[in-house]
Amino acid sequence: MRVKKQKRHRKAVRFYTACCGFREPFKVLCDGTFVHHLLLNKITPADIALANALGGPVKIFTTRPWLLMYFFPLLRCVLGELRSLGDSYAESLNAARNLLTARCDHEKRKSAVSCITDVIGENNSDHFFVATQDAELRKKFQKVPGVPLIYGLRNALFLEQPSAFQQQFVRSAEEDRSHMTDLEYKLLNVKKKNVAFEEAKDSADANEDKNDGTLTVQAIQTNFRKKRDLKDTVQFKRKRAKGPNPLSCKKKKPRDNTNNAASVKGRKLFNNPPSISFPFPVVITYASLAWYA
Repeated sequence: MRVKKQKRHRKAVRFYTACCGFREPFKVLCDGTFVHHLLLNKITPADIALANALGGPVKIFTTRPWLLMYFFPLLRCVLGELRSLGDSYAESLNAARNLLTARCDHEKRKSAVSCITDVIGENNSDHFFVATQDAELRKKFQKVPGVPLIYGLRNALFLEQPSAFQQQFVRSAEEDRSHMTDLEYKLLNVKKKNVAFEEAKDSADANEDKNDGTLTVQAIQTNFRKKRDLKDTVQFKRKRAKGPNPLSCKKKKPRDNTNNAASVKGRKLFNNPPSISFPFPVVITYASLAWYA
C-alpha cells in the first residue's frame, strides 16, 4: 500500500513540475486545521514528513497581512483564526508562529479561507502546495489550475491527484502553445520571403554556371568525336630505316699476348721437335718434351 501511494505521489508531482512549473524546494501553504492535525497525530517534524510525501525539500508558509505584519507580528490571518478557536489550539498557535509568512495584499485580517484564496489567486503564480483539512476548500481549489492539494489522514499525508479540470486546462494550454500567434505568423511570412529571395538568387547563379559548364562539355565532346573519327579511318605506317642490331656492333674482347705466345711456342715444339744427336741411344717422351719446354 505504501509503495502504491508513493507512486501516485511521484506521478502527481511530475505532472505539476512538468506542466505547471513547480520547482524544488516546494512551497507549502498551511492553514490552522492542517497544523493542528500534524500536532494531534504527532507527525513531526512537519518539514521532513512533507518532504517524504513530495519527494523533495519543502518550505512551510502561513499568511499575514502586509500592513499589519510590521506593527503586530503575531496578528496573522491564520494565527488570528487559531487564536479565536480557544485554548485547545494553543499548541497549534505556538507551532504556527515559527512558520514562514506569505504576504497577502489585504490590509485587515480576513478568515483563513479567504486569505489563502487571495494568495493563490486565479492561477497560483507563486506555485504553492495548499495543505488543509477543509474539504470545502480543497473542492474549491480543484477548479483552479495548477493548485496541488495536501491533506492528512490519521498519521499519513496524502497528495491529491490532479483534477479533471486541471488536466483539461493543461491540454488546452499545450494546444494553444502549439499554434502560432499573429506576431509569430508575421515573422514566419517575412522569413519565407527572405528565403525565397535567396533561393531565386542562388538559382540564377546556378543557371549561369550551368551554361558555362554546358559550353565546356560541348567542346570536350567535339574533340572526342574528332579523335574517334581519326581512329576509325585506316592508317598505313611508313617503313623507316632501322638501325643496326646492337648485338652485332659489340666490340670483340682483346686477347692476352703472353698466353698467346706461350701457346704458340708449345704448339711449335709439339709439331716440330728439335733434332739432337746423342752418342748413345736416347728415348724421348712427351714428358721430357714438356719439361724441356
